[in-house]
Amino acid sequence: MSGLTTHPGLTTTESPFIEQARQDGRLYIEQPYELYTPENHEAWRKLYSRLLPRWQRYANPHFQEGLACLSLPHDRVPRLAEVNRFLEPRTGFRAKPVSGYVPAFQFFDCLRNREFPTTITIRHGDHLDYLPEPDIFHDVAGHVPMHTDANFAEALVRFGECAHTAAEIATGIRDPQRRSHALTSIIRAMARFFWFTIEFGLMKSPTGMRVYGSGLLSSYGEIEHSIKSSDVQRSPLQLEWVINQGFEIDHYQPLLFVVDSFDHLFSLVGCLEQWMKEGRLNHVAPGEPIVNERDLNSFLQAVR
Repeated sequence: MSGLTTHPGLTTTESPFIEQARQDGRLYIEQPYELYTPENHEAWRKLYSRLLPRWQRYANPHFQEGLACLSLPHDRVPRLAEVNRFLEPRTGFRAKPVSGYVPAFQFFDCLRNREFPTTITIRHGDHLDYLPEPDIFHDVAGHVPMHTDANFAEALVRFGECAHTAAEIATGIRDPQRRSHALTSIIRAMARFFWFTIEFGLMKSPTGMRVYGSGLLSSYGEIEHSIKSSDVQRSPLQLEWVINQGFEIDHYQPLLFVVDSFDHLFSLVGCLEQWMKEGRLNHVAPGEPIVNERDLNSFLQAVR
């Protein structure tokens, strides 16, 4: 593509629009599509063209069907309004643009309301392989095709409802220190479950092991590594293992969990919620992820 501009536009970590929205305290925003630069569209084009053959080979069939029905453009950043026009009639879900990190309770509450917080910036064209924070390619190309599947969508909604269950449980703990400890543990358990399923999950299929986790689907290198590498331990998902298993985000995952189907995933979310009610998530193993003050406060404020 010729005539590329050097204006930052909506490049991740370099966007004046996002910086201003954060300064103004605006978490939920509009997608200012006119701010995307030729570099931004070129980054999307490169990412999409690189991943498409790997999706065809390693992605689960539900993702591939979703990708087809969304009609995502190959050569430019998609307009979220166009994405939602195809998505909402199928499952009621919609992509909801945000200016950055969404605190845990608000994020899960969005899922409960069939809204997926969606980053609008895109990674720099010189750094396509790894980004420590989500961008629109990860959120839209990695996550959203899965939201077209009714069973997967219901699992997300049920997962969002778990956040309200956690807040209700915390209401019944009168001692502030015990309440904070229990909530921190529950949030850690939920984050681990989300990581090993929605972000980095594998699924059985008639044609072999396939990927459904968005962190894998949006990574050119790791999607193949997750299926083929002998360095990866792949195990049937056991809830007790998952909620006590820490993870790190800055390298390929050495441990992945496998579900049988999205009905199976839905049942596991139900089990997670039941364990929460029984107090079995109040003391999970310490370690990663570290629950930050903002996430904890988002639940504590919901308690009030």
